[in-house]
Amino acid sequence: MALMLKVPANCIVVQQPKRAFLGGAGTSRLGATSTNRKQRVSSSSSSSSSAISMIPKMSISAIPNQRDDKSTSKNKIDIPIMVNGCSGKMGKAIIQAADSAGLGVVPVSFGSAEESGQTVQVGATEIVVHGPSERESTLASLLEKYPNLIVVDFTVPSAVNDNAELYGKVGVPFVMGTTGGDRDQLYKTVEDSKVYAVISPQMGKQVVAFLAAMEIMAEQFPGAFSGYSLQVMESHQSSKVDTSGTAKAVISCFQKLGVCFDMEQIQLIRDTQQQIEMVGVPEEHLSGHAFHMYHLTSPDQTVSFEFQHNVCGRSIYAEGTVDAVIFLAKKVHSGTDKRIYNMMDVLREGNMR
Repeated sequence: MALMLKVPANCIVVQQPKRAFLGGAGTSRLGATSTNRKQRVSSSSSSSSSAISMIPKMSISAIPNQRDDKSTSKNKIDIPIMVNGCSGKMGKAIIQAADSAGLGVVPVSFGSAEESGQTVQVGATEIVVHGPSERESTLASLLEKYPNLIVVDFTVPSAVNDNAELYGKVGVPFVMGTTGGDRDQLYKTVEDSKVYAVISPQMGKQVVAFLAAMEIMAEQFPGAFSGYSLQVMESHQSSKVDTSGTAKAVISCFQKLGVCFDMEQIQLIRDTQQQIEMVGVPEEHLSGHAFHMYHLTSPDQTVSFEFQHNVCGRSIYAEGTVDAVIFLAKKVHSGTDKRIYNMMDVLREGNMR
């Protein structure tokens, strides 16, 4: 039995290969190469543009307009955002999605000391990258110029805690999709500073909905898979050095369902040849994908379950991030007591684009 996560073609590509795990006599292994494993990606830039053009015009009337430009288009949303990590592929994808949605991307970003002073071109937007030594004064100046500013953070795991402390000190709300760092300290920093934030290691809305379904199952049917063995394989682009936060979250649900599993048993695939031959990742998406497979086997090996979700590209995360920004802007303006949110909160709010 396999549970396949299906969403619009321009967001997630659902693979239809042979079984990723082949069970037999108490063992399982990854299958060999097959031409049928190759997934054809049907989405294109033109189809993505068409999908965006079908999105209804929208505005957030509750947020006061800080601009005096009378020529601003009707679908312009007055939420200026600063995308840190703009030189990375994820940062660029978010900038493109934000621009298409009508958000205003400020021409400033934070990066490493080596990137300081560089200009990054994303579409028609030129963004100047500032190094660590300029961060606090730069961010304070931006917040003064753009009172509704929201920071989007897709940097590196080692910068998570320092960045959160900076955002809290200056008092700017932020959306963080960066994984890693000391997560307990991260939440404590936000709570102490009382800034508003959406913090989620997974920004893909449909993947988050799948995770929510897993959590509901774990809560309502604890121990349902007691005694079952679990195999987990996750494949990401070679530049991703850490283990997928999504895989950890799914495994946590399986553990609540009674499965014994050590996180160190996760099979990480980062070699491009293995990704093509063993996993079935399309070559054009080797530099940006997330393939997850979970295989459960009963103690007597007569029953098995497979859960799989495959993502090609970064558009699903970029679109989810834009929804999180719009959601957070509403929370900031309403002055609600709750300050820390995740993508499940964004989904529950509804009315997403």
